[in-house]
Amino acid sequence: MKKINLLFVLMLALALITGCSQASSTKEEKSGAASGQKEKKEKPRVAFVYIGVPGDGGWTFEHDKGRKLVDETFGIKSTIVENVPEGTDAERVIEELAQKNDIIFTTSFGYMDPTYNVAKKYPDVVFMHATGYKRADNMGTYQGKGYESGYLAGIAAGKLAENNKIGYVGAFPIPEVIYTINAFTLGAQSVNPDAEISVVWSNTWFDPATERQAAVSLLDQGVSVLANYQDSPAGIQAAAERKVWGMGNDSDMNKYAPETYITNPTLNWGDYYIDVVQSVVDGTWKSEATLGGLKEGMVDIAPFGKNVPKDVQDLVNEKKQEMKDGTFTVFKGPIKDQNGKEKVADGKELSVKDILSMNWFVDGIKGEIPE
Repeated sequence: MKKINLLFVLMLALALITGCSQASSTKEEKSGAASGQKEKKEKPRVAFVYIGVPGDGGWTFEHDKGRKLVDETFGIKSTIVENVPEGTDAERVIEELAQKNDIIFTTSFGYMDPTYNVAKKYPDVVFMHATGYKRADNMGTYQGKGYESGYLAGIAAGKLAENNKIGYVGAFPIPEVIYTINAFTLGAQSVNPDAEISVVWSNTWFDPATERQAAVSLLDQGVSVLANYQDSPAGIQAAAERKVWGMGNDSDMNKYAPETYITNPTLNWGDYYIDVVQSVVDGTWKSEATLGGLKEGMVDIAPFGKNVPKDVQDLVNEKKQEMKDGTFTVFKGPIKDQNGKEKVADGKELSVKDILSMNWFVDGIKGEIPE
């Protein structure tokens, strides 16, 4: 009996040890799975939709710089889809991305409706649209105060326009382009009341051949400064061939025309993109309309070209500091439109809503806004 009892005790002990070992193993597996789930949650799947290619040297290039910072910060590899036309094809692309991603940045004005439509179908995905105005519970908007950097570029143009004639090649006649051209004009007029800005439209974001042709049409009119809103450097290169001062848009384009380059508005999306992704990870994201300027570091101007006189640089930098300090605002009256009608009364300021829906030109601009 004693032998039997001893054997029973040994078998029972062995069973207990085995059971504990299995329980411990199961617990570790569950813990590992939970850890993996947590890690997966902390590494969101992020996608970007581009109107052009990062190699454009302008708008898409700057967004892609921001995307790379997101990848480095969160240790992820985001998805990008390039050269997506604005329209029905964009909606198809965005919906495909929504099936596999947690956050989608759509980076062109014409993606607004497609983004909004897809956002309604995928409430668990966060959508961020650049430069638009439509929002939903899971869709926010963001853009930079291009009118601040545009005004600064205009100051430089006004000072350097020897014959008071300045050309501006607009991209598309949408509010963000219109208010930037208006701010540019007001900046030029602030230092050169006789400055006259002639505007033509390329109806492109990135089409070097078309943009060069539009630039040449203004150069043929004898402008002494040429500004361009497109992503390609075609315009400033055409200006350089005529030994005319030039400025591009969105990114530093100095290298394309080093002898005649002035400066131009630039954008910085990296810090903002990191903040958005982090808020989604933390569960604190909410739909907002973000508008960042010089103070927030979302917009700026590129380093001045080597031949820009120091007094011009100092004048621009002085006004830049006033904008950062909040002691100067661009659209403060009196401001008239090109037909002489008062749009902003003396001492009044244009509201952000009115700026972002602007569809009129200020006095001093030659050119029309297409219907």
